[in-house]
Amino acid sequence: MFGYVTPFKPELKMKDYEKFKAYYCGLCLSIKKNYGNIPRLLINYDMTFIAVLLDALEDKPCDFITARCVVHPLKKRIFITNNLALDYASFLNVALAYYKLADDIKDDKSLKAKLFTLLIKNYVHKFPDTLKSHSDFIKDRLKSLYILEDAEDNVSIDELSHPFAELTAFIVSEYKGNNKEKDSLYNLGYNLGKWIYIIDAFDDLEEDMRDGKFNALCKTLNKDNLDFYQFRASIKDRIDFLLVTSARNCFDNLNKLSLRTNNDILYNILQDGLLGKMKSVFDKAYSKNK
Repeated sequence: MFGYVTPFKPELKMKDYEKFKAYYCGLCLSIKKNYGNIPRLLINYDMTFIAVLLDALEDKPCDFITARCVVHPLKKRIFITNNLALDYASFLNVALAYYKLADDIKDDKSLKAKLFTLLIKNYVHKFPDTLKSHSDFIKDRLKSLYILEDAEDNVSIDELSHPFAELTAFIVSEYKGNNKEKDSLYNLGYNLGKWIYIIDAFDDLEEDMRDGKFNALCKTLNKDNLDFYQFRASIKDRIDFLLVTSARNCFDNLNKLSLRTNNDILYNILQDGLLGKMKSVFDKAYSKNK
């Protein structure tokens, strides 16, 4: 369910793209520092975005180092270090990945997910005590989501996406010292979470229907039990509307924030990156068997 929130590189200045990569590498380094090497395998771009967003509200300039990493040993990389937003994002990355793996086990008995869950479980004990309420909230909202997904009752896509949207709203708005920005951060996070949940479901639709696995769109919208191609055609305009509306709400709330840095990166991601990702997902879905 992660990895969709990325910059739109063709419209981003090189210096800003390099800074985004420095946040990404810094997140990887922060995960290593706070939790260990194995959780670094679960790093994703969505948590990088959250670090970029929350750090943009701070006055403190970034600290940079240049070093090599295990994944790219031949070329030195730029890392952002000593950064509270990245430390917070590293916690989120590990917590969300761990609880998502638990769901993968429930959904499809994934051996890979079982292995990773066993490996990551010991690192969960390293979560800071100050973030226990955050960890509990993440676990609770995901539990509520899975209950809704398993329920036999009819639910709408808005109802089904609500727990994950609420989760994202919470983790974005409950970062330290952002009381003045809380409403805008909450609304941005809520719409971003809804966007991620829906685009992930659409991206996985063909595979889920083929393999008989749960899919949020199929559960809420496929009342006539259409086959994949008929169903995909029937929901295209509605999914496009839901995603564009959520993306627009993210952008509108970004405009309400008092950003001190990272403006160009954030505007690129929420104005161009979300729409660019939508295009790539839709193009992939409709490139075959039109």
